[in-house]
Amino acid sequence: MTLLIISPDYASHLLPLATLGTAWLERGERVVVATGPATASIVEAFGFERVNLQLARGSNPGVIRAEEQPEGEDDSLRGFFDATRIGMVETLAYQAGERLTDLMWMPVETAREVQRVVAEVRPDQIVVDHLAFSARLALTAGRIAHADVVLGHPSALPVAGEVYGFPPSWPRAFDPDPAALERLRELCDRVSESFTREWNAALLELDPSADPSESAFAEHGDLLLLNYPEELHDPERQLPPHAFLGSAVRDEAVDPEVEAWLASSDEPFVYLSFGSFLSVRSDVVARVAEALRSLGLRAAIALGSADRSDLGELPGDWLVREFLPQVTLLRAAAAAVTHGGNNSVTEAMTAGVPVVVLPFSTDQFAGAEALERAGFGVALPPNTATAAELADGISRALALPDDAATRLAALSESLRQTPGRIRAFEALVPNTKSSIDTRSVDARR
Repeated sequence: MTLLIISPDYASHLLPLATLGTAWLERGERVVVATGPATASIVEAFGFERVNLQLARGSNPGVIRAEEQPEGEDDSLRGFFDATRIGMVETLAYQAGERLTDLMWMPVETAREVQRVVAEVRPDQIVVDHLAFSARLALTAGRIAHADVVLGHPSALPVAGEVYGFPPSWPRAFDPDPAALERLRELCDRVSESFTREWNAALLELDPSADPSESAFAEHGDLLLLNYPEELHDPERQLPPHAFLGSAVRDEAVDPEVEAWLASSDEPFVYLSFGSFLSVRSDVVARVAEALRSLGLRAAIALGSADRSDLGELPGDWLVREFLPQVTLLRAAAAAVTHGGNNSVTEAMTAGVPVVVLPFSTDQFAGAEALERAGFGVALPPNTATAAELADGISRALALPDDAATRLAALSESLRQTPGRIRAFEALVPNTKSSIDTRSVDARR
């Protein structure tokens, strides 16, 4: 049996998809990953085969910097970073405008390359990133069965009454201007219409007999897999046939420096990371660091592309590096401060760690609202929250009410007992009860 994983050349996308593939590898099955060269080392570390497939002009091996991107992508990234400094609606509007050009890179040529890879690999199952639109276009045009993995809040697949790029809900601390929201909604509607025309034009060229899509952003695979806990999903949102994976938490290699730091003290610590993109906002990282210092807490900070000099003098017992093993540290953390990315949220929930979410863009707002509604975290606006407000939010996260703490512990137990890789395998290989040890994610707790 062969599993083909199709992923953009971005570490944050490949890591959870590759983790799902370990369920096949542990059974002795063949796993092939189609992605670009920047993430080749990740594929190798998982022990999978790789075939080269470029799905976009940009890439991200772990920490993204505009100056390391190809021409065009660098300016797009700088524009995005600048928009996050202005405000949330401005960021969403910038992203919506960029979708007119960057969601399907060379769609027909890329789709034909995807179809060539499928013919070469001859997989029994295919797992594809939901945001790899050109790849999903290829599979749709080729009438090739596949599972479509949403790596984000479920609103990444809009349902009735929603439009892609417009958050269906907001955290309490956010109060966007109604007129600005109306303009954003109109822009997102125009982008959706434009993207659907682009999808249909490419689909017609690839398969002249195909029925056109009414809404390309609402297209999905034969099986929809959501890398998200069902317990956080609003049951009022009616989804197409699907399975919730909960989380795709990976095993990490032992890091001696991190292990020594964890063993050096029993004092609680807070883990801070804004991921591979938004770590560039070192001004916000600095305010969180100031809040943590004021509380007298230890901290582990994954700097990413943030400028360490912006953080001022840091306590000697803090762990601060460009990259840190997030899964390992979350297992031991008392709380986490995050931008609300899918990996950070699902990994924190698996570890049973409350969060302070500072959402900047895309589905992070809806994800932050879901955590806030569940009582598992505090959401604050990253551009305006003061160090004192951040300190208050961290204190509240560290002292969840008993009811919320009990429910978070139950969610953590569920996610650890049946990891996402097992749920994905059983969804894709029906009538097969997995014999894989489901406890490996919890082995070092």
